Amino acid sequence: MTEIRITARKNPLLQQVKRLLSSKKEREAAGLFAADGTKLLKEAIAHWPGLETVILSDGVEAEIPENVRIVRVPEDVMASVSPMQSPQGALFLCRLPERKAFTPQPGMLLLDCIQDPGNLGTILRTADALQIPVALLEGCADPYSHKVVRASMGAVFRRPPVTVTWQEAEKACKDAGISIGVTALSNRAQDLRKADLQKMAVVIGSEGQGVRQEILESAQNQLIIPMDPNCESLNAAVAATIVMWQMTKL
Repeated sequence: MTEIRITARKNPLLQQVKRLLSSKKEREAAGLFAADGTKLLKEAIAHWPGLETVILSDGVEAEIPENVRIVRVPEDVMASVSPMQSPQGALFLCRLPERKAFTPQPGMLLLDCIQDPGNLGTILRTADALQIPVALLEGCADPYSHKVVRASMGAVFRRPPVTVTWQEAEKACKDAGISIGVTALSNRAQDLRKADLQKMAVVIGSEGQGVRQEILESAQNQLIIPMDPNCESLNAAVAATIVMWQMTKL
């Protein structure tokens, strides 16, 4: 295995990494995404066939597959590229996955406009742990932004999320005989503890606005998480976790 060494901060590869870290448009155009961290690198090596390039700081070692390009850089150069305040000394580039067709399943989550990378990553991490299928509707954060990848703790490598439009998801669920539930604060919402979530596809709405009105009007079931009436709402990732936990209960 051969390594190349880069010492110039304006090297084209390093400039590309910075663009991939900051721009979804750049990621889509290049067909690549960038992530950072030694633990995430181990996850990518173990689970992601599209690992292409690994950039390591001097003194940082990792067991890299033979077909992956290795680039070695000084610590100060790594610090100039890494988005982390305290870089771990590993950046890497992966190919974006091919888009997969949406297959509706009972006991799955549909995420609607979850825009906060931390929330999205946390939901994907929890879904991976509980083996809950997840699909992303319009308006969600890019699951391959470095912030989502980090918040997911590598779950995107083990269980890549599927993207689908609401119209496509609604039709597919209807054709498969899967009812759709939405989390909502309304008078007709049912206590989710009394609903059979294992037979539903449940929509979790955005942090600020909740589930879109067109989805609320189309869903067969409205669900509410019982809580103290003095509490206005829950964080989207927390609400999703409660729904997923309920899905796993027999």
